[in-house]
Amino acid sequence: MKIAARWFVFIGAVFFLGSAIAAESPAGVYRQHVNKPLSAVYDKVYQSLEDARFFVVFEPNIGANLSRFSEKWGDDYNKNNLTALRSMVFCNGWYANKVSNLDPDMLGFCPLHLSLIERDGETTVLFNRPSVIAKDSPAKDVFVEIEAEVIEAIKKGLQ
Repeated sequence: MKIAARWFVFIGAVFFLGSAIAAESPAGVYRQHVNKPLSAVYDKVYQSLEDARFFVVFEPNIGANLSRFSEKWGDDYNKNNLTALRSMVFCNGWYANKVSNLDPDMLGFCPLHLSLIERDGETTVLFNRPSVIAKDSPAKDVFVEIEAEVIEAIKKGLQ
């Protein structure tokens, strides 16, 4: 019950303090929206993750990769009119070690990632909540901590 109460307070605070977590977002996905283009927030989110000791190890530009198929896919290409789609793949070695000690099967979360999408000059950051998948794992408490730190880094990066 205490954990459920903490989650309720945490989710409520994130909703209230964050600029937006849409009601339609799945429970397993953190979503934050900002009225700025991706180019204005990307480097700040990157630096905020690194400042929190989540080191970015790969930066796929998914939008650029998909655009190569625009002709082949025709009318089925980019139906939501996204102007940018990028991801950051990141890891914290200390947390990876803690997870590996508690539940090696949860190392599928190493590395973690988030996606940034832009439409109409506005950016949305999406982060899959590891605590949702790890709810029955011995490493759940570690994932709750990781998740909170990553979400805080996202918020700082979007300010």
